[in-house]
Amino acid sequence: MAADGEDYPRTLAELERRFSSEEACRAYLGQLRWPDGFRCPACGADHGWPTGRGDLIECSRCHHQTSVIAGTIFEGTRKPLPMWFRAMWLVTSEKNGVSALGLQRQLGIGSYETAWAWLHKLRRVWSGSAGTDCTAWWRWTRPSWAAWSPGCGAGRRPRSPW
Repeated sequence: MAADGEDYPRTLAELERRFSSEEACRAYLGQLRWPDGFRCPACGADHGWPTGRGDLIECSRCHHQTSVIAGTIFEGTRKPLPMWFRAMWLVTSEKNGVSALGLQRQLGIGSYETAWAWLHKLRRVWSGSAGTDCTAWWRWTRPSWAAWSPGCGAGRRPRSPW
């Protein structure tokens, strides 16, 4: 982690070096989601084990299964996480942002509709209007990346890109 507490790539070369594989992206998301180790979202227990089915982790107390992408904008995606990370980089590193067409072209996304949906998911998350009743404080000015605020009421968290 960087000395200032921020742990995001500062250059495109660093992004490509650190997040070139699905495993590296998932490890990073796990570190952001559970900085002090696994914590069950259902019961709060601090111990779980891999289920052997993808990246699912099962709680040792209540047997709830979760993953590092559960409850995030990545949940249910069929595209690889490194592509999502590059999309976030493109959106946050450009002074005036990026268009859906630019995102489609630069990432090689098959359809404009997918690029548009991704861009709007990212914008919705970073604007704090991700479909929750919570107030989330998102930092997304250049070059920082988003992180969720754990201070939501009623145990709800905003959808996080991480």
